[in-house]
Amino acid sequence: MKFKTLIEQGKKIDIEIDEHGVMRCRGRVCVPEVPELKRMILEEGHRSNLSIHPGVTKMYQDLKK
Repeated sequence: MKFKTLIEQGKKIDIEIDEHGVMRCRGRVCVPEVPELKRMILEEGHRSNLSIHPGVTKMYQDLKK
């Protein structure tokens, strides 16, 4: 909320709010300190067929199916 207030006051900071209300810092999405929200985002990313980690063949296996 502090950053949102600064933006609304016209202060120059590295954070911007896009047309969908998503807060970004230097192009990266800012996620609030809400443990449940962070958990949901991480779980969604790991369940995606396009997720991949170095050294793991999950994406290859998913695409092969």
